[in-house]
Amino acid sequence: MTSVDVSTASDDEDREPGGHAAARLRLLAEKGRSGPPRRAALAELTDGWLATLFAAATEETGVGGASLIAVGGYGRGELSPRSDLDLLLLHDGRADAKDLALLADRLWYPVWDTGLALDHSVRTPAQARATARDDLKVQLGLLDARHIAGDAAPTLALRTTVLADWRNLAPQRLPELDEMCRERAQRQGELQYLLEGDLKEARGGLRDATALRAVAASWLADAPREGLADARRRLLDVRDALHLCTGRATDRLALQEQDAVAAELGLLDADVMLRQVSESARVISYAGDVTWREVGRVLRARSGRPRLRRLFGGARTGAPERTPLAEGVVEQEGEVVLALTARPEKDPVLVLRAAAAAAQCGLPISLHAVRRLAATARPLPTPWPAEARDQLVTLLGAGDSTVSVWEALEAEGLITRLLPDWERVRCRPQRNAVHTWTVDRHLVETAVRAAHLTRRVHRPDLLLVAALLHDIGKGWPGDHSVAGETIARDAAARIGFDAADVAVVATLVRHHLLLIETATRRDLDDPATVRSVAEAAGSATTLELLHALTEADALATGPAAWSSWRGALVADLVKRATAVLAGEPADPEPAAITAEQERLAVEAHRTGGPVLALRARADGSDEQEPVGVELLVAVPDQPGVLPVTAGVLALHRLTVRAAELRTVDLPDPVGGPVLLLDWRVAAEYGSLPQAARLRADLVRALDGSLDIEARLAEREAAYPRRRGGHAPPPRVTVAPSASRHATVIEVRAQDVPGLLHRIGHALEAARLRVRSAHVSTLGSNAVDAFYVTDGKGVPLAPGEAAKVARELESALSDAAGPV
Repeated sequence: MTSVDVSTASDDEDREPGGHAAARLRLLAEKGRSGPPRRAALAELTDGWLATLFAAATEETGVGGASLIAVGGYGRGELSPRSDLDLLLLHDGRADAKDLALLADRLWYPVWDTGLALDHSVRTPAQARATARDDLKVQLGLLDARHIAGDAAPTLALRTTVLADWRNLAPQRLPELDEMCRERAQRQGELQYLLEGDLKEARGGLRDATALRAVAASWLADAPREGLADARRRLLDVRDALHLCTGRATDRLALQEQDAVAAELGLLDADVMLRQVSESARVISYAGDVTWREVGRVLRARSGRPRLRRLFGGARTGAPERTPLAEGVVEQEGEVVLALTARPEKDPVLVLRAAAAAAQCGLPISLHAVRRLAATARPLPTPWPAEARDQLVTLLGAGDSTVSVWEALEAEGLITRLLPDWERVRCRPQRNAVHTWTVDRHLVETAVRAAHLTRRVHRPDLLLVAALLHDIGKGWPGDHSVAGETIARDAAARIGFDAADVAVVATLVRHHLLLIETATRRDLDDPATVRSVAEAAGSATTLELLHALTEADALATGPAAWSSWRGALVADLVKRATAVLAGEPADPEPAAITAEQERLAVEAHRTGGPVLALRARADGSDEQEPVGVELLVAVPDQPGVLPVTAGVLALHRLTVRAAELRTVDLPDPVGGPVLLLDWRVAAEYGSLPQAARLRADLVRALDGSLDIEARLAEREAAYPRRRGGHAPPPRVTVAPSASRHATVIEVRAQDVPGLLHRIGHALEAARLRVRSAHVSTLGSNAVDAFYVTDGKGVPLAPGEAAKVARELESALSDAAGPV
């Protein structure tokens, strides 16, 4: 709903009765007018108001020879509801300084009184021209200068002069503009992939579209026009809706605003809106890539001509050199183009052959070549010939250079011709902070990551194709892995793999989450865990591929999805499952208690209180991040140890990655049961607390003198988390057949301080014993698994397990709130 309310209107009208502010509010409240007509109407309304102010001010001050000029977005007539007003007061330099200052005040103060931001300047034509030469941003703004009031002749003269200067200085200015765009993209990211992108500043946003207009105005190069105007209009429409929904001059499409913005635009939901933003940004980004390449080519050619003329005495130097790359494909002036003898209409593999050659050489495909292929290329037969399949694998295996080539094919619709199911994932947003990319870009990024792992597997072709297809089921109802298996089976057959290879690709897609979910949420010492993974993989070769795909997928997802700790867990699981596939027994001997664990247990029994030890664990790689810090705690067996220990760790801002609990019966003459807790923890920030402080708080918590709940509440009150929308409610389920020795309860909830403490309390209240806990955090989401038994060490009956899950879910729901 639009956030223009009656109180705002009343305030504005009090400041300017019956004037511009009231008319502006009425215009913005009109439901029948939006998009370009509303922006143009808003600019026209503002023009009339400022012209009235200007006429009154010049009459009062007696200043002549002055003009009021709109520049930048206002100069283009593109006013969003909360846009800044960019104004230039141009004068001939003959007016008294005091009179000129008074004229400016009579213009600027009414604007400020309406609450609008104002970017203003007062200059003579010579000053404006000199400033533009020194400041690229000023020059860009003046390219869109538009007369509002006063003497029109100086405005026209300034526009003409600034445009002539821009064209004369283009060889120097355009590289500067290119660098400015690159630096901004480095800071802001790519709008087409960002979950909360800046519509103006991010790559592919409105500033890039404005930069392309400036390049065209230089007459040095021009951007591909197809779809560019529509893409720009859609981004402006989204910005209008964002301004109306927030009541602020913001360009960042924050997550909590997206549903309201989509509703304001009349769209089905935020996903549809984000997809439109992604598609628009992709058009602008691709147009920018092509345009800046052309600018570079033209500037290089210009800089080389004088030297060539001196060398050859003015004689013509002939056509550019063309270097063959593949059948029908050559390199010319740093781009991949089609050979003169190429016949796309008779060569269905030419699209993939050109793309593979470009990616392997790290070169872009020329716009003309891609468009010719899109217009004339003969479709591939089904199944594809072996050469086409090989060229696809070569394209995917090229690594980082695959991305730009793939995007060029995507821009002209060639990818969906090759893989029709791609259309459903194209530009599909992933409204999850863990994911960096849209679905389609994530698939390409996974293939890029997999390309670096091909030396680890026996079938790199299957790895690369499975990486490209592993999330192809997203956008279909139900589990995307299940839907993706069917789609991947059809796609692999279309690509030309035989039945056995098709089955492997389908298995990889179906189980691409199996290793990471099992390694981080299941007890690897439970034989049922390892057997289930071995059975799903079916062979050591498939398991090898699944291992590489798991790593590539996680690395392409985002920094929260992979770490050396997760990698170590997955590698351990793969090693165990490989042994089972080789015929070794799945039931390992119970791990013997270590000397350190025995020492801690004896000390805990002797003192009657907790004893603990902290030590770092690393995976032996060159990474700085350790697998985790191991915290060993020994406590004489008693109720409440798990929630109490978890609460103490939360108080000390320690993130729990995994926890394993076991009871040790010490032999005579010591005698007696001791509970051993083996934690993997990491500090949220700063250094780890001292073991002595942890032990002191643990002693107090166990004897009841430390109220953990109260301390956590105090900390939350003192340092409240940023509040936004409400998180999805917690969900608790029972994993069927996950273990023969325990019942596995899975908890999915918002990750908040003390979550494990509350879960532990609920399980203790249900009189359950926790054998082990496996904690996984992805962004703001916690996915934890608990292996529990009854008091006698027996798994729960199905009915009892379901009841516990419902009660735990209810307890966590009562404690949940805004995030």
